[in-house]
Amino acid sequence: MQKQNRILPIQGVLGTLNPFKEKKQRIMNYNPATGPINRRLTHCEKISLFDYNAEHCEELSTKDQSVIFKFLESPDATWVNIDGINKEMVHEICTRYNIHNLLEEDIMSIGQRAKMDEIGNYLFCLLPMVYFNEETSTIEQEQISIVLGKHFVISFQEDAHRDVFDTIREKLRIPRSRIRSAGTDYLCYSLLDIIVDSYFTVIEKLGERIELMEELIQHQPNTRTLARINFLRRELLLLKRAIAPVRELINGFMKSESDLLDERTTKYFKDVYDHIIQANELAENYREMILNLQEQYHTQINLKMNEIMKVLAVVTTLMAPLTLVVGIYGMNFDNMPELHEHYGYYTVMGIMFTMLVGMITFFRKRGWF
Repeated sequence: MQKQNRILPIQGVLGTLNPFKEKKQRIMNYNPATGPINRRLTHCEKISLFDYNAEHCEELSTKDQSVIFKFLESPDATWVNIDGINKEMVHEICTRYNIHNLLEEDIMSIGQRAKMDEIGNYLFCLLPMVYFNEETSTIEQEQISIVLGKHFVISFQEDAHRDVFDTIREKLRIPRSRIRSAGTDYLCYSLLDIIVDSYFTVIEKLGERIELMEELIQHQPNTRTLARINFLRRELLLLKRAIAPVRELINGFMKSESDLLDERTTKYFKDVYDHIIQANELAENYREMILNLQEQYHTQINLKMNEIMKVLAVVTTLMAPLTLVVGIYGMNFDNMPELHEHYGYYTVMGIMFTMLVGMITFFRKRGWF
C-alpha cells in the first residue's frame, strides 16, 4: 500500500489530459512563419530593483515603473526585475532605455525558442524558466527575457509569484560579495546560471517519478500504468524541447566579442555551458529509461498473458481425456455392456479420477505448472 500511495500524485493524469493537450499544442505547434503570439495584456504585478556597488546597495520594490527611470544615469550597476508585463509598460521601458524594437517584439512574444542576440549596445537573451508541479506531476514554464546593457540588466518575467532568483537577491544584500564587486555582465551570468541549475531540480523530480513507475510496472501492469508512462514521456519531451536550445544561447555568450562582457566573466559562461550539456544528457537518459519502461510494460503484459494461456492450456489438457471418456459413454447405443454393470458408474468415475491425478502428477514432475 505504501508503494501505491507514493504514486498518487500521478493519478490525476487522466483528469488533466485536456489542459495538457492545450499546452502541448501551444508548445509543439508554434509556427514562427505565422508571426509571434502576443501576450495577454496584464498589469504589472511587481518591479524589484537593485542599484549597487561593492559598498552600497539600494533595494526597491514597487508597482510604479517610472521609479526605475531615476536610475538611468546611475554609475552603479542596476538590476531591474519586472513581474507581470504588458505592451505599454514594455514599450515605455524599451523607449527610455533605447532598446531596439525587435527586442521589444521578442519580449512581448511567447512560445519562442531560447536564443541570444546582439543588437546595438545590448545583449539580449530569452529562455524558459521551468517548475515542477507536485500536485499534477506536470512541468510548467514561463518565458524570461534578459537585456544586458553597460550599467544595467533588465529581466522580464510572466509569473509574479515565483522565480529562482532569491539566492541572487540574498547575495546582493551582502556587502563586498563577488556579485556586488563585479559588473552587470557577472549579474547576467548569475541569472543564467541559476536558471540552468533549476533545470536539474525538475529533471530529478521526473527521475523520481520514473523510478516509481518501475516499481508500479512490477505490481500493476495495466492500461492505467501505461497511460502514466506515456504522460511522463510527453512531459519529458516538452522539457527537452524547452531546454535543448539553451545550449546555443550560452555558446553565444561564450563566443561573443561584445564590450559588455569582460574577459574575466566570459570564462564563467563555460561553467553554465557544461551544466546545460549535462542537463540535456540527463533528459536524454531519462527519455531512454521511459522507452525501456514501455518495453518492460509490454514484457510484463506478455508474461501475464503467457501465464493465463498456460493455465488455460493445462486445464484444457486435463479435461480433454475426461471429455473423451464421457463422450464415449454418452453415446446412445443399446449394445454397450458397461451400461448395465451394477458398479459401472463408479468404475468409470474411478478411472477418470485416476487419469486426472496421473496427468497432474506427470505435469508437475515435468515442471509445466
